[in-house]
Amino acid sequence: MGNQFKSKMKAGSRSPVAAIAPRIARLWFAMMGVGGFGFGLLALKRPFGEDFFLHPLVLFCISVGVALLILRFVLARPVPDIIPERPLILGCLLGLAAFLLGNWIAAHVLMLR
Repeated sequence: MGNQFKSKMKAGSRSPVAAIAPRIARLWFAMMGVGGFGFGLLALKRPFGEDFFLHPLVLFCISVGVALLILRFVLARPVPDIIPERPLILGCLLGLAAFLLGNWIAAHVLMLR
């Protein structure tokens, strides 16, 4: 499917997604960082319950997956065409690191228990 799109483009022209790819990657990194940090601040209190699927890290991962599915169906394009694979993985790792940072700040700095 991606090859058909590329073959219709003129030589030397950039795809519309490639033109705004740095902006999309920055937005992806920002959303993952803020979301991970926010869920990390909540993790110590366990506001949703004690079940495994209600742990804030699991809910964060589920919400990221649902957001990527919504993005895929709304734009009717595969996610790697919108957010390349490397920034996608780096954003997920950034979200995990931000979650751990938020959890550490909640436990040791703010002492939210």
